[in-house]
Amino acid sequence: MGITTKKPPMKETVGAQYVCFTTQTEDGDWQNKFETDVEKTEVVKKVKVSENMSSEVAYASGVVYDSDSTSGNTTIEVEVIAFPADTLAKMRGEKVDVGGLILSGSGGSRPYFAYGKVVKLKRGKIRMEWYPKCKLTENSDEASTKTEKFAEQTDTVKISAYPFDSAGNIKAYVDSSVTGFPEGLTEEKFFAKPILTAEDLKTAAGVAR
Repeated sequence: MGITTKKPPMKETVGAQYVCFTTQTEDGDWQNKFETDVEKTEVVKKVKVSENMSSEVAYASGVVYDSDSTSGNTTIEVEVIAFPADTLAKMRGEKVDVGGLILSGSGGSRPYFAYGKVVKLKRGKIRMEWYPKCKLTENSDEASTKTEKFAEQTDTVKISAYPFDSAGNIKAYVDSSVTGFPEGLTEEKFFAKPILTAEDLKTAAGVAR
């Protein structure tokens, strides 16, 4: 066996974020059906993704025989410079009156949505990710007084991403630095609608089946 030296591209910046709500059932269950509109916003300052996993160890004859890891939900913490008020209200399960009044705090059911994010890498490479089954779990809203010197005021949105298929997958993503990246796949094509399967990716890239 030989030694292969690799030089993976470094992260350059976070890119846009994408949101696509699911079509809700009467009981609020998640289903693999999404609205036709995907919202793109270029407001992201920072994204932190924490994958929560538990591990159990089986002992036999006084030694570790095997171990098993179980994935739970993934937490996505997004720091934004601004966030569309109507989108945030919808994530919170709030109703927007025809006159513009938004009533909050009733504990309404929060809808599922797909969340997408972009990480731009050095040398023109890019990583694009879809989390198809998400819910808003927390958001901060803090404002400070204006002073003589400009200071950015950001908010934080916390999202929980859950397994969306029988295999327990939470994220579907592509990385252009990986061999096999579909030729002709662009950010616009990848985020035209949520990607859940290999067939979805082929359709997005325009690959003949």
